[in-house]
Amino acid sequence: MTHEELKALDGQYVMGTYGRFDVDIDRGKGATLYDLAGKEYIDFSSGIGVCSVGYGDPRWVEAVSGQAAKLAHVSNLFYTQPCAQLAQVLCQRSGMAAAFFANSGAEGNEGLIKLARKYSFDRYGKGRGTVLTLKNSFHGRTITTLTATGQEVFHNYFFPFDEGFRYAQAGDMNSLQAAAGHDVCAVLLELVQGEGGVLPMEKAYVQALAELCRERDWLLLVDEVQTGVGRTGTLFAFQQYGIEPDAVSFAKGIAGGLPMGGFLTHARCRDVLGPGTHASTFGGNPICASAALAVLEILDGELLDAVAEKGKYLRRRIGQMNLDCLGATRGLGLMIGVEVKERYSNKELAARLIGNGLLVLTAGRALRLLPPLTISREEIDKGLLILERTLS
Repeated sequence: MTHEELKALDGQYVMGTYGRFDVDIDRGKGATLYDLAGKEYIDFSSGIGVCSVGYGDPRWVEAVSGQAAKLAHVSNLFYTQPCAQLAQVLCQRSGMAAAFFANSGAEGNEGLIKLARKYSFDRYGKGRGTVLTLKNSFHGRTITTLTATGQEVFHNYFFPFDEGFRYAQAGDMNSLQAAAGHDVCAVLLELVQGEGGVLPMEKAYVQALAELCRERDWLLLVDEVQTGVGRTGTLFAFQQYGIEPDAVSFAKGIAGGLPMGGFLTHARCRDVLGPGTHASTFGGNPICASAALAVLEILDGELLDAVAEKGKYLRRRIGQMNLDCLGATRGLGLMIGVEVKERYSNKELAARLIGNGLLVLTAGRALRLLPPLTISREEIDKGLLILERTLS
């Protein structure tokens, strides 16, 4: 199939919900992708943070193919080894107590909201179900998680939106206090606002917010859909903030390219959701769980240290380029935002880079870089060379 044939087929049969770049991807190895014609692309996007261990890693391939040959799926009414083993590894490496598995980040965040409202109902009864979120946040595309998202641009078309959410200015404790009330049960936040522009939270603010949650008996919910699974240089970003969340969502990179999400709970919340209160047909699927176990084995302490170092290297090199169109860099680990100056369009810059063989993303007014965590220094340097030559 040629590129044009693929575009025509897609245009005829796939709903037009994505503004695609004029590029097809056929195969990949490491952090390098190839289109149908064989053109090479250095991947600084990893499927929006999903392909955490790159493409074609033999340990991941063996885990997926081996489990596929053994057992693809069985109901959660029965026990399976990969699900239980994955929960154990995640809890032991995060300090959390229990896991729930679903299929996506939005489902993970829906689970956090249900957990908080059930926790509050059990202790206080009705009337205490409001969740506070932060302006400029993004939590998913279901009706509930769109409502939780603190960006007005997403609150359109799909009326009526859900009740039970209020928004505070990120980084401003006074704003959070002003949004509070006797009806609040939880605060949900990203430690790095991804879709909002790759904006890390200040540690002092996050710790003050955590203390307020303890005082009010609100659950502290951390959306780690994008920041989790090694993306920021630790398994979860909250481990760099000196806090103990009540629950943490995850998705994207957990299964290295297969659809998986869910959440982890602190010990005090592990029994809030009992039989019949929450479920997912595909949650803990043996193939996805086996893939996730392989990902976590690959993401050992040495590799996570390398993620932090690669992130510093990328930010330093981009800063040294002194490109007229780009401003400061920011982020944690290999979750990097590069500010685009006002007179330029980040979408136009991204299109030029992609056309020249470097896959990047946008967020807010920034370029967003989310390379595979296993990307080699050679691939990083190739990508940086394309970036500098294209934007000079």
